[in-house]
Amino acid sequence: MYEGFRSFDIQTSDPQCTIHGIIGGSGPPLLLIHGNPLTHVHWHMVAPRLAEKFTVVATDLRGYGDSSKPRGLADHSNYTFRRMAQDQVDVMAHLGFKQFFLAGHDRGARTAYRMAFDHPDKVLKFCSIDILPTHHVWTHVNKTWMVNSYHWAFLAQPYDFPERLLKGNEEYYIRLKLESQGLGKGGISEETMKEYIRCCTPEQIHGVCEDYRATATLDFEMDKADFEAGRKIQCPTLVLVGGQSHTAAFYNFTEAWSHYAADIVGCVALPSGHYPAEQAPDETWRELDRFFGG
Repeated sequence: MYEGFRSFDIQTSDPQCTIHGIIGGSGPPLLLIHGNPLTHVHWHMVAPRLAEKFTVVATDLRGYGDSSKPRGLADHSNYTFRRMAQDQVDVMAHLGFKQFFLAGHDRGARTAYRMAFDHPDKVLKFCSIDILPTHHVWTHVNKTWMVNSYHWAFLAQPYDFPERLLKGNEEYYIRLKLESQGLGKGGISEETMKEYIRCCTPEQIHGVCEDYRATATLDFEMDKADFEAGRKIQCPTLVLVGGQSHTAAFYNFTEAWSHYAADIVGCVALPSGHYPAEQAPDETWRELDRFFGG
């Protein structure tokens, strides 16, 4: 799946967390970060082509895939996007990259969003794939979005309510979530699906829940403070969405992003649902190649 890439496990500045990932190619460094409930495998149809021009790094977020899954702290601070972003900065520093291009999908895009704020000296360009900024989501909830995206509230419930309900039903949950539950699902190959099922353990589900608990608490407060202070991401930003996903269906994504990024070079709806890198890999590669290579 990733011929010519090598895998790694890198210790971060958090003694309880190592990050798993792959690296390959040559050229300027480009970090790719997956979303929920995926892993670095999400990029397997895009990363090899990008590696023709870039040194591509694709990682598993903490709590996901083969990265560490520490028990969540009482305040969920070890699963904030700030902490997840620091993990990724640690990885890139270990690999020798002080500055790099950055693309993230779903939770990976939220991690990348926070990284662009916290580490503006490191992120040269940022591409967000199929999200709206967290602050905008929480402050513009509507009935249709809430029914489609129920998991934002469900997974954020106190430990261990969602963990216990999902335990023993991991494969059922992951298949339903990726194949048919909500707008823009499907298009995942069986080979890739089996990898996501392998990784969907009770430990990963706990990590995912902690991710969403942090999003509803500490992450929101960080983003709210930035928004109210008028702070925006300053680096060149490309916004990609799936044209058939919830992001495009329920919100004006172009208008929403204008409040959070100062230098938006494009807002593009791809012919896909929520997983553009797997549902529309050619178009996703083309947009990333043009943006980071320009």
